[in-house]
Amino acid sequence: MARDVESHIDTIKALGEVSVTAIKQAANVRVLPVSSTVIGTSEIERQGIESMKNVSGLAPNFYMPDYGSRMTSTIYVRGLGARIDQPVVGLNVDNVPFMNKDNYDFDLLDIERIEVLRGPQSTLYGRNTMGGLINIYTLSPLKYQGLRAMIEYGSGNSFKAGVSYYDRFNSRLAMSWSGYVATSDGFYTNDYNGADCGAEKQGSLRWKTLWRASDHVNIENVAALSLTRQRGYPYASIDTDQINYNDTCFYRRAGITDGLTVKWINDYFTLSGITSFQYLDDNMTLDQDFLPLEYFTLTQRRKEWALTQDVVARGSVGGYGWTVGAFGFFKNTDMSAPVTFKEYGIDQLIEKNRNEANPVYPIAWDEETFVLGSEFDNPVWGLALYHQSVYNLNRWNFTAGIRLDYEHAALNYRSHCNTSYTVYDCQHTTQLINPYMQKQVAIDESGSLDKSFVELLPKLSVSFDVTTRSKIYASVAKGYKSGGYNTQMFSDVLQQRIMQEMGMSAKYDVDDVVGYLPEKSLNYELGAHINCCGGRLKADAAVFYIDCRDQQLTVFPEGTTTGRIMTNAGRTYSCGAEASLSFVPDDNWSLNASYGYTNARFVDFNNGKQDYSGNRLPYAPAHTAYVAASYSVPVNASWLDRINFMVSCRGVGDIYWNEANEVYDPFYTMLGASVRFEQECYSLDVWGENLTNTDYKTFYFVSIGHGFYQKGKPMQVGATLRLNFETK
Repeated sequence: MARDVESHIDTIKALGEVSVTAIKQAANVRVLPVSSTVIGTSEIERQGIESMKNVSGLAPNFYMPDYGSRMTSTIYVRGLGARIDQPVVGLNVDNVPFMNKDNYDFDLLDIERIEVLRGPQSTLYGRNTMGGLINIYTLSPLKYQGLRAMIEYGSGNSFKAGVSYYDRFNSRLAMSWSGYVATSDGFYTNDYNGADCGAEKQGSLRWKTLWRASDHVNIENVAALSLTRQRGYPYASIDTDQINYNDTCFYRRAGITDGLTVKWINDYFTLSGITSFQYLDDNMTLDQDFLPLEYFTLTQRRKEWALTQDVVARGSVGGYGWTVGAFGFFKNTDMSAPVTFKEYGIDQLIEKNRNEANPVYPIAWDEETFVLGSEFDNPVWGLALYHQSVYNLNRWNFTAGIRLDYEHAALNYRSHCNTSYTVYDCQHTTQLINPYMQKQVAIDESGSLDKSFVELLPKLSVSFDVTTRSKIYASVAKGYKSGGYNTQMFSDVLQQRIMQEMGMSAKYDVDDVVGYLPEKSLNYELGAHINCCGGRLKADAAVFYIDCRDQQLTVFPEGTTTGRIMTNAGRTYSCGAEASLSFVPDDNWSLNASYGYTNARFVDFNNGKQDYSGNRLPYAPAHTAYVAASYSVPVNASWLDRINFMVSCRGVGDIYWNEANEVYDPFYTMLGASVRFEQECYSLDVWGENLTNTDYKTFYFVSIGHGFYQKGKPMQVGATLRLNFETK
C-alpha cells in the first residue's frame, strides 16, 4: 500500500505544470482519515461561491451565518464556534494561514478548489483549528493561460465584475493578475432616516507568481490587496420588528497579504518554507444601542500586522511516511475603542442608578456627552514543533502525530475619562435647583497583562482499505483554541469605575473579565470514504463525539451593560453524524446531497446566577442539509454547447440564541434554481436564491436589556456572465 504514502507525501513530479500545493497533506484529501468536503471548479461556478458563506450546508455540519458586517465572519462546525476573538476553524489561501478571523469574509476570484476538513487539525496546523480547516486554492497560471472575466447583476442592485489574466512566459515562469469590484444597496432600510442599511462596496487586486527556479526548486508568491466599505448593521428590535436607530453605523477594512512558498524536492524528501505577511486596518463604528435614542456609540479602530513562518519536511521509505515541521508567528494589534455616552445614556445608565441609591443628593451631568477612552496594544507570539508518521501495512494504514505548541499573549491598556457632574441638595425639594458641589471625574489608568499557554496536541488514527478507492477509519485527536484578552469589556469596566467614584461599588475587575482561558477538546470519530460505480458514486459518512473543556462563549452580560464578554464554560459535549453523497448516473445527470446533525450541550456551566447544564449551546445549528439535482441538455450548436438546469434546497436549524435556550429559530429551508447556457468561450447563468422567500433569522442578541435580530436575505434573482479565452 505504498501508493497511499506516496500520495500523502507528494507524487507530483511534473513541476512545470502545477503550482505548489499539498504542502502538509495529500493532494486528494479523501484518502486521509478525516471527514472532508471538496468543492471543485465547476460546482464553485454553478453555486456562485466567492466567499465561505456560500459553502454553508454544502459541507455537512458547517455553518457560516450572514449577518452584521464582514468583520463578523463566524463559523460553526459540529457545535463549536466563536463570534469574537479566536476562530474555531483555520483558513489557508494558497497555503498562507489567515491569522485573524475578522478577515475571513472576503470575495475571491478564480477559486480552483475548496477543501473543508472537519474535526481537529491541530497536530499539523496548530492553534485555532480544533473545529477543522479550510483550504482554498486559486487557479494556477501554469495550468491555465488566457483571459477570464465575469460580470453579475442581481437583486438589491447588486453588481459584481472581475477580470483575470494568466500568462506563462516560459517553461519556468508564469504569472497571473486579477481585479474585482462589487457593490450592493443591500436588502434592508433604516426606518429612522430611510437610508440603505447593509449597502456595500468592495474591491481587490491579486498578483500570483510561480517560478520553477530549477529542476528541484519551486517558488510561489501571492500578493493581495482588498478594500471593503459597508454601511449600517441591519439589526431590528424584537419588540417592533423595525430597524430604527439614529447614529451612524459602518465598517471599513483594508487588508494586505503576501505569501511566499518555497519548495525543494529531491529523491528522498521535500522541504518547504511558507512565509507570510498580513496587514489589517479596519474601523467599526456603530450605534451600540440600535435604538432611536441618544444612548451611546462605539468606534473601534484597529491596525494589525502579522508575520508567520512554517518549515515542513516530508519523506517516505517503503510503507512509512513522515512529516516534521516548525512554525512560528508574531502578531501585534494596535487598537483604540472609545465609547461616547450621550444624553439619554447618561440619564438611564448612570444618573438613574446613582439617584435611586441616593435621592436626597441626586446628581446631574455637566455635559451632554462624554467619552470613555480605551487604547490597547496586544502583541502575541508563538512557536511550535510537530511530527506525523504514516505507516501502511497491506490494507491497514496507521497515522500518529504530536505537536508542542507554545504561545505568549500580552495586553497593554490605557483607560481614561475626563468629565464632571454636579451634586444637588434635595432635602427640601424634588427639583435640581440647589447645587451642593461639583465633582470632577478624571480617570486615567493603564496597566499590562500577560499570559502563556503550552499545549501538547496528539493525534492517532487507523484506516482500512475496503477497496482500492474506499476506506473506513477511526481517529482520536486533541483540539486547541488559544486563550486571550477580551478588549470589548473595557468600556464597561470604566463605566463601573466611574460608578465607584460616585460612591457605588465597582462591579468588574479587569483581571477577571478581560482574560479568558484556552479551549480544549478531544474528538473521537468513526467514518468512511466510499468510491464505486467507476467513480460515478462518491459517499462520505462520519459519526463523532467531542468532549470539550473550558469552551469559549461570547455572552452579553445581564442588565444595562454595553459590551460583550468572552467567558469559559466548564465543560460541554457535542455528538452527531454527517453524510454526503455525489452521484453522476450518466453524462447528463448529477445529484448531490449532504446532511449534518449535531447535539451540542452544556455539561457543566454555571455563571453564578443560573445553571445551564443540559441546555443546548447557542448559535450552533442542530441540523444542516443540502440537496441539488442538475440536468444537462446537449445542444451542439456553433454558439451553444449545452443547457444545464439545476435546482437546490438548503436547510438550517434549530438554532438557540442564548444559553438559557429561551429564544430559538426552528429548522428552515430555502429553494434555489438556475439555468446555465454554456459554450467553450462563455457561460451565462440565470439564477434565483431563496425562491421560497423564507423568513428566518441569522443573528439574535440582547443589549442593555433589549432584544435585537437580523433577518435573513429575501428572495434574490440575477444573472452571471463568464468569459473564458484560453490561449493554449
